[in-house]
Amino acid sequence: MTDPRIQRVRDGLSARQPFDRTGLLAWVIAGQRVGWLTPERGALLARWPQWFDMSAQRVDLRETLATQADRTAALSEVIGRLAEEGHVWGWRDERFVVNTGWGAPALALIERAAARFFGIRTYAAHMNGLIEGPGPELWLARRAPTKPIDPGMWDNLVAGGIGHGFDPRGALEKECWEEAGIGPDLAADLVPRGTLDVLREVPEGIQCETLFAFDLVLPADFTPVNQDGEVAGHLRASPDTALDIMADRAMTVDATLVTLDALARLGLPHAPQRFAPDNNT
Repeated sequence: MTDPRIQRVRDGLSARQPFDRTGLLAWVIAGQRVGWLTPERGALLARWPQWFDMSAQRVDLRETLATQADRTAALSEVIGRLAEEGHVWGWRDERFVVNTGWGAPALALIERAAARFFGIRTYAAHMNGLIEGPGPELWLARRAPTKPIDPGMWDNLVAGGIGHGFDPRGALEKECWEEAGIGPDLAADLVPRGTLDVLREVPEGIQCETLFAFDLVLPADFTPVNQDGEVAGHLRASPDTALDIMADRAMTVDATLVTLDALARLGLPHAPQRFAPDNNT
């Protein structure tokens, strides 16, 4: 008999991943679509006609901004004004790359908080903190109530956006210490597990994100300790407990997908993952 929680997880993922391209504006740089804008957000950019070319179906960054540096400077001014007016929030002082896919040339750099406003493809690294022992267990982290996105929700033990200048492993190693007190000796055993995609409409705009998933087997006597104030607490959970949390929609969409992937590899009941279509085709 199928566990009813599996259908609840499936329904929760479906409900929290709405995406309809109808009516959205393509955001284009150098002839290449790099993001999506809602019509309301697109209209806000019309105040800068020197930098944006507006049409019924797309918003182009003007070709007079011909270099990465020029585009970055213009967008920085725009995003700063949008943030002052409350259209962009959760300022991070961290740059994300604007490009057409992982490894593609950077067309511009923008403040991380504006990534979803412009609907660009972003990248994040997530880690399943598996616990060494006879029965499968894993550490979960509860996001701090002050987080600008998904405050107070359950998350993978370690997770974070991949900023400019980092690769997935390097970004995760940094987050390992900040979020869980995992030093370089333990983090050296990180095992990459592939990628998952998320494409959905969210309050901040459009989340189009590639998740790089990793596993790390931790000693049974290890207890995570947050270092940067972004985690409110940790839970040592059985797969059954993790399934309860996911069924109640108390875990972020990203972490739910990454946790389900881990449970599948452990041979435990899981809901089918709902992969998003590639936003770069």
